[in-house]
Amino acid sequence: MTGREEVIDLYRRHVSRGLASLAQIMGSPMEVQSCGSRVVTPDGEELLDCGGYGVFILGHCHPTVVSAVIGQLRRHPLATSYLLEPEVAFTAKALAEVTPPGLEHVRFATSGAEAVEAALKLARANGKKRIIAACGGYHGKTLGALSATPNPLYQAPFEPLLPAETAAYGDTEDLARLLAKGPEACVLVEPVQGEGGVVVPPEGYLTEVARLCREFGALLVVDEIQTGLGRLGEWFGVDREGVVPDMLLVGKGLSGGVVPVAAMVATTEAYLPFDQDPVLHSSTFGGSPLAMAAARAAITTIAAEEIVPRSRRLGAELLAEIDEITSEMRPEPVVEVRGRGLLIGIEMSHPHLAADLALALLERGIIVNHSLNSNSTIRLTPPAVLSDADMSTLFSALSDSLHELDQSDEQQRRNKLHA
Repeated sequence: MTGREEVIDLYRRHVSRGLASLAQIMGSPMEVQSCGSRVVTPDGEELLDCGGYGVFILGHCHPTVVSAVIGQLRRHPLATSYLLEPEVAFTAKALAEVTPPGLEHVRFATSGAEAVEAALKLARANGKKRIIAACGGYHGKTLGALSATPNPLYQAPFEPLLPAETAAYGDTEDLARLLAKGPEACVLVEPVQGEGGVVVPPEGYLTEVARLCREFGALLVVDEIQTGLGRLGEWFGVDREGVVPDMLLVGKGLSGGVVPVAAMVATTEAYLPFDQDPVLHSSTFGGSPLAMAAARAAITTIAAEEIVPRSRRLGAELLAEIDEITSEMRPEPVVEVRGRGLLIGIEMSHPHLAADLALALLERGIIVNHSLNSNSTIRLTPPAVLSDADMSTLFSALSDSLHELDQSDEQQRRNKLHA
């Protein structure tokens, strides 16, 4: 039995039969090492990571982040949660300095879904009992977060949930209709929908959402777990329109690609219930010194290495070249290419083509992601440390993969005609 077969067998017995079957179908290799833009298999094959679900804006194993984490690991990796712990204080300050002005209060978590839970809990503590989410939005799979993730695929087995009311993403008139029902609402929205298939809203959308929330007395929570910290070519997606929400959710890239960490950042007014009662919301591992070392090093590195403007420039180059590569393949097999910064989606004309494209790219050494709420769209969330050679590799692999799919699809159509 090979190492891979043994791992699949252990997955099947102890983790998930479904994941084991999926790995077999996809022919997924194992990943055992990583550095920069590359993930390495046991036999030394290097794969270009354009996936990672938005985590690796700094790439893998960035030396500054790794060094900070190793130093903290040797010094004081976990705290008692009883005494003052300076890493939490300094990391909260660092995060507050890069979020929009007015967002001063930070509550750390281990995952993005936990940050969503904290925001929903704080909204409830502020008297907001209704959740208004956007169709196609994604905010995690914990039970509370599922209430704000309006997808029957995830919700059905767990009813009854506290269901969110849903407004069409990008449609402020639809949102206004729901807000008019009463002032006790919490609006949860993404600047660009990632799992929704990289859906970019109309210009001015967030500005109008914020205005409507003020008009109707609703709390605005912007989920930047995937889009924040440079992913969209801005520190945060809200910066593009100068919007300051009541709460901003941060994750994925905050890890520096090394230690999982997320956060909810709030205004003084919104944060008041948590400020007054320090045990109203707490977590044993939220804000651990090890995670704080990773987060502070990530924030420092993003600033020092000018990751935000680099993400904007690389994203524009990627989007333009991918658009050119796919220009002769629309509306089939490619429907549309869209994105902002280093969050790019390629929508295919059928879900099976999206799956086939992801597999074809993997065979050529490129890792991409599917979109949980849009199974016809594959997602590219590459690191901002991509080299020119990396980009050439991606473009060549994408071109070859798409032509292979196009020829295969054409052959299938011919076979049906002659059957």
